[in-house]
Amino acid sequence: MQAPTSAFQDIAALSLYAFFVFFFVLVLWLHREGKREGYPLVSDRPDRPLRYPIEGFPATPEPKLFKLPHGHGTVVAPDAKKAERDVRGVLEPYDAYPGSSFVPKGDPMQDGVGMAAWADRADTPDLTWDDAVPKIVPLRAAPGWEVSTPETDIRGRALLDMNRKVVGVVVDLWVDKSDVLLRYVEVEMNAGYKRVVMPLGVVAWSGAGPVRCDVANEAQILAAPTLKHPDQITLLEEDKVSAYFGGAELYSTPNAIEPLV
Repeated sequence: MQAPTSAFQDIAALSLYAFFVFFFVLVLWLHREGKREGYPLVSDRPDRPLRYPIEGFPATPEPKLFKLPHGHGTVVAPDAKKAERDVRGVLEPYDAYPGSSFVPKGDPMQDGVGMAAWADRADTPDLTWDDAVPKIVPLRAAPGWEVSTPETDIRGRALLDMNRKVVGVVVDLWVDKSDVLLRYVEVEMNAGYKRVVMPLGVVAWSGAGPVRCDVANEAQILAAPTLKHPDQITLLEEDKVSAYFGGAELYSTPNAIEPLV
């Protein structure tokens, strides 16, 4: 004989089923909202238009207007009219089957593909939250900021490239005023009298010795992306600079991309 089901058991079961339904709908909604950026997917096949409508399930949501902070206007997402960078001309498939990975055809550091790929971020400086001013600036434009330890202050030291050739001199350091740390090294090159900003992580030094850049030679450092403003770096420029020197770890020499054995 089956025991009668209590009202409490019915409520517990209904609550569990309601949670399952809610969680399933929540996952679908979050997945759909996640398609506001990067969708519809662009095609990697040269026999199709660049904007080939690949959406998957669920489909992309309806366009929505977002107000940006600090008076940077508004954006629409998803934005079907946003220009996409077509890099299919500088990449080629590794194998002949659809879905194969792509490898760079030319100079990936200059083309901005592969390990040197950059994101199309806003071409405006990142701002501090308290006073809404550019947060990453050179020390010359940051009154009251200084390097606390003499070993870290590498201004005035010579810069050596990967071939141990003196190619320039460090003229300034760029500080992140929000995170309170150094982000970039500014170098004045001997050739062309050009100033180049490079991430702090791609240089090294010991004691009072010169600063070394072991990921790029003189010509590659000279060809690095430049800044529009001498005392500011935009989000887009940050991505391009970091991608360029990060990609140099793999692309600066022909044998760096292949395995040792």
